[in-house]
Amino acid sequence: MRFAALALIGWQGRIHVEGSIDRKQAYGRARDYANLKNKPLLVIGGPGAGFKRNYLVRLFKIPLHGCGDTCLDLDIGACSVCGAEVKQVEADVRNIPYPDSHFGSAFASHVLEHLRTIDDAEKALDELYRVADKVFIVSPSKQDITAWVHPDHHLWIRQDAAGFLIEQRG
Repeated sequence: MRFAALALIGWQGRIHVEGSIDRKQAYGRARDYANLKNKPLLVIGGPGAGFKRNYLVRLFKIPLHGCGDTCLDLDIGACSVCGAEVKQVEADVRNIPYPDSHFGSAFASHVLEHLRTIDDAEKALDELYRVADKVFIVSPSKQDITAWVHPDHHLWIRQDAAGFLIEQRG
């Protein structure tokens, strides 16, 4: 029994590390693309996500990923780790208050799975593609046990070379 518990902890630890690496790499690609286009980078879902619940993020102001040039979140506290040099906007990803093609790229980390329906996620993606030339999405792996039990996760989202796969949960 003890071995099984240790194996589970090790496996989940690996999933979290891989997710963190994927998040940082996707942010880097989004940053590079925005720079290439000579346009700003929009970050959806502040890097201090879970700001009210995450004691370490609040205490040490450790962002989960970069801030971009503009940080947009429903909870502006999630963008507060970014500092004054980053424009902080309180808004919904389904209604982004910027004109068409304003951003070189948009980066959304662990955001879309919180939307209630596939239709909501499709509206968010349409909106992201409206305001940005390229969109980079990161979301929890189906192998992540914490993603399965999180009460605010309603969708599974995956981005690959072919596009997006959106599935309604349970």
